[in-house]
Amino acid sequence: MQRKAFKFKLNAGQKEEYKKRHDELWPELESLLKSAGIQDYSIFFDETTDSLFGVLSIENPKNLDDLPNHPIMKKWWDYMADIMEVNTNNSPKKIDLEEVFYLK
Repeated sequence: MQRKAFKFKLNAGQKEEYKKRHDELWPELESLLKSAGIQDYSIFFDETTDSLFGVLSIENPKNLDDLPNHPIMKKWWDYMADIMEVNTNNSPKKIDLEEVFYLK
């Protein structure tokens, strides 16, 4: 199992809306993420920078490469595009983070 971490930028004042949308996560998106092998997925919010920090575990990280092509993922990105920084295809502007310490 490998852990992946990344950060996104939320538009100012959108924390509650972001949380609401994730509290109401679409069942088909949850199923897609789980079918890709994603486990133990958390997203944290840094109020000083409006940054989101995500961390997840996955058996085969290559499975993440297929998610951007899935219609449900694209639909979710479109749904979230108004409250966070996104690329031209509405995918979140994501910065992958390197793990430098882990305590088991």
